Amino acid sequence: MRKGKVDIVNKLGLHARAASKLVNQAKHFASRIELAKGGESVDAKRIMAVMMLEAVVGTTLELVCEGDDEDAAFEAVCALFADRFGEGE
Repeated sequence: MRKGKVDIVNKLGLHARAASKLVNQAKHFASRIELAKGGESVDAKRIMAVMMLEAVVGTTLELVCEGDDEDAAFEAVCALFADRFGEGE
């Protein structure tokens, strides 16, 4: 299992487009991928669940990946957050 913190650094937070990119990235992996905020954990492969986190800029989420490809999944999801979901700000 891989666990770590990811910060929302893009200006618009985890809005619909960013959530869609996250879900599409997560679906490439067999591992279970979850995001948690304030004790609430959601499946990162379900867009409505991700959007229900209401993660705005400055929010820190816990990322948990577990499965055969957990290392690759963890690195890919962290890279997406670090890249601001491909957004300029």
